[in-house]
Amino acid sequence: MIIDSHVHIFPEKIKQDRSGYFDNEPEFKLLYNSPKAAICNINDLIESMDTYQVDISVICGFPWRNPEFTKKNNDVIIESVQKYPGRIKGLACFDAAWDGAPDETRRCIDAGLCGAGELAFYLSGIDKKALTFLDPVMAVLRDKGNLPCMIHTNEPVGHKYPGKTPVTLEQIYTLAKTFPDNKIILAHWGGGIFLYNILKKETKTTLKNIWYDTAASPFLYDPQIYDIAADAGVADKVLFGTDFPLLAPDRYYTDIDNSGINIQQKKQILGENAALLYG
Repeated sequence: MIIDSHVHIFPEKIKQDRSGYFDNEPEFKLLYNSPKAAICNINDLIESMDTYQVDISVICGFPWRNPEFTKKNNDVIIESVQKYPGRIKGLACFDAAWDGAPDETRRCIDAGLCGAGELAFYLSGIDKKALTFLDPVMAVLRDKGNLPCMIHTNEPVGHKYPGKTPVTLEQIYTLAKTFPDNKIILAHWGGGIFLYNILKKETKTTLKNIWYDTAASPFLYDPQIYDIAADAGVADKVLFGTDFPLLAPDRYYTDIDNSGINIQQKKQILGENAALLYG
């Protein structure tokens, strides 16, 4: 089974013309101002899933500042889950700083979504204020059965690119310590923090409820990232995620095949880990 745990879907209107959605949305403009930045709908995703033999996708929208945009995008996620119940799962997405975020989380979960994400702090990093914003959302997720929350992270060094946030490893680690009872998925390999799972003290406990997805990995890391994750003892916490439509699944399949992980570890990463996490 192949489960893509990180996919973005937008309403058809935004796919057809994104230009009317840039005002007062600096994060959306940062990522999608370029016409090369693909925007897709659920039909595009299903076609891609069929092409690349993906059984299930976990989809989300965008963390809009405008509550109206947020609800419309989440409604598309809900409708997609209802239309393809065997193939699509969905996450509630929003700006965590919005005071309506906890209620939107509840609304979406009650409508059939299975968690929250991809929540992002593109301009600030995951600072103390961000943790304060996340607190009521995390409480809702715990109350609703301890559902997962996917949070945007990235490596704090290296080349710059749209969407690379000023996050630090210390901020990511503090996130894990602040919400020890929540299931948290760190997008984009968690900025590499999984490497510290090999420390002898504290980190294994602090990171016990943390998962890491592979989104954008072919752009960021050599295939040996999979071997390093296995050596660090987190092969059971890695989730295959493409960040579709950023990259097609076959780019990831190639990297996984070019790594040195064994067949069981490949099965875990490609789907078994996500199946256990999402039930």
